[in-house]
Amino acid sequence: MVEIERWLLPEGIEELLPPEAERLEGVRRRLLDQFSAWGYRLVIPPLVEYLESLLTGTGNDLDLKTFKLTDQLTGRLMGVRADMTPQVARIDAHRLNQAGPTRLCYLGTVLQTRPSTHGGTRSPMQVGAELYGHAGPAADQEVLRLMVETLRGAGLERVYLDLGHVGIYRALARRAGLAGDTENRLFDALQRKAVPEIDTILAEADADDRAAAALLRRLVDLNGGPEVLAEAEQVLAAAGDDVLAALANLRQVAGAVAGRQDVEIHVDLAELRGYHYHTGVVFAAFVPGQGQAVAQGGRYDDIGRVFGRARPATGFSVDLRGVLALVAAEPAPIRGIFAPWSDDPALAEMVAELRRGGDRVIQQLPEQPGGAADLGCDRQLSLENGRWQVVAVG
Repeated sequence: MVEIERWLLPEGIEELLPPEAERLEGVRRRLLDQFSAWGYRLVIPPLVEYLESLLTGTGNDLDLKTFKLTDQLTGRLMGVRADMTPQVARIDAHRLNQAGPTRLCYLGTVLQTRPSTHGGTRSPMQVGAELYGHAGPAADQEVLRLMVETLRGAGLERVYLDLGHVGIYRALARRAGLAGDTENRLFDALQRKAVPEIDTILAEADADDRAAAALLRRLVDLNGGPEVLAEAEQVLAAAGDDVLAALANLRQVAGAVAGRQDVEIHVDLAELRGYHYHTGVVFAAFVPGQGQAVAQGGRYDDIGRVFGRARPATGFSVDLRGVLALVAAEPAPIRGIFAPWSDDPALAEMVAELRRGGDRVIQQLPEQPGGAADLGCDRQLSLENGRWQVVAVG
């Protein structure tokens, strides 16, 4: 009989030890303060929900990532949250029910059946912000700026932004009258920049509007710096008002961070990340040397419709643990006060006063081996002239 190694964790499930846990907690607090300064109020969604609520509007990908279980009280199927965005949308639409713009933020662990990348975690710590109730580009601009500041607050100094707009593809595909299967195949080929395959699909397609179908082919070439938007306006000049409006919207959002020395912008009109979920501008952040996005977001209007209240919505999310893995950790300074073991009430009061003032005080235990330096303390309490004093460790 093989003995079970009880200390092993499931693959893709990790635990954080000091000082990593303390480092993450410090960043977590800093980011929540930052969100608050921007007017975003914290919500804490439940770990599990009924499945039909948890998967609302998110497509099949999230369904496959969600652990499912049966509620023993009702017999209904529940899921462990794999993404908190649908939960926050439910809170806005059903619980808060505010008339004007609502700014919400969240931070917590999610659980996924499979990692997003090979060898990655299945329990990311997701942090994000959502802005509901405003359909204009100003809301997208604010969320994009906040995403950049969030990454900077987590320690990433250099960020590349990849911007797109799913509305352009949607409008052209609708105008071309592509059948559902053809549109899905074309969508997949565009994501892979598979030009020969794109040409074959469009050549064989029974399109209602061949001119619109030809413009779909041009999307794969419209990528580069922000200047590509001017080219896109010329190429897509006859594509219709909805396409031109989407391009104008994209230009305004790109302008929110254009010119910042620490942010480089790349525009890709064939980038349709979250196509079945997003409805407008989409964006993702990358850092040098990493092929996977470190943050992503965009507009996803009307997600609250199934909760009884359709609302414009835009937001972003970040895997905080993933980001911190990319940031070099600075050695934590040795800070603390060592207090010897004593029944002296004056010492107990001194220790309590120091802790109230924010100092880290470690009380020695009877017969405890080691001293101040062993416990990471740079100071200690010493009885001098009948009074307890804080002195440097010699």
